[in-house]
Amino acid sequence: MWSRKNKNKVKAKPKSGAADTLITADTQITGDITFSGVLFVDGHVFGSIKAEQGNHSLLTVGAHGYIEGKVKVPQVVLYGSIKGDVHTSEHLNLQKDSRIKGNVYYSLLEMSMGASVNGRLIKKDTARKLLNHKPNNEQNKEPSKEPSKEPDVDELQSALDG
Repeated sequence: MWSRKNKNKVKAKPKSGAADTLITADTQITGDITFSGVLFVDGHVFGSIKAEQGNHSLLTVGAHGYIEGKVKVPQVVLYGSIKGDVHTSEHLNLQKDSRIKGNVYYSLLEMSMGASVNGRLIKKDTARKLLNHKPNNEQNKEPSKEPSKEPDVDELQSALDG
């Protein structure tokens, strides 16, 4: 019944439907926007839209919404139109009749029938890559007399560790 609020609570991913900032259909903004949390755009924005780093921000562009500029937000749900490159690090959801005229850089893409992209779709590689990894059986072979041109994995790791 009684509870204490944790002041060190980690902010959860935003839920669609609860906007921190709302740009209505009768609003026109010229200039860049930087935000955190949830931004809902149903008006016109002429400028780039960017989410602050380190959070799971969400941009929703309504059916009347139009953005002309670069978009760099972790999560985007699009019902309207974007003219410019779109960069999402988490999730891009293109609803029916949504339009993008520009390149799309995504990790996870959901596209409904009727949505269109006039540009390139570029999947971001989120997997971590190993540095010059060799299987154990190749490491046990006798080294050649010629100096190796490839850097040693242990040397690279120690250089990264400082």
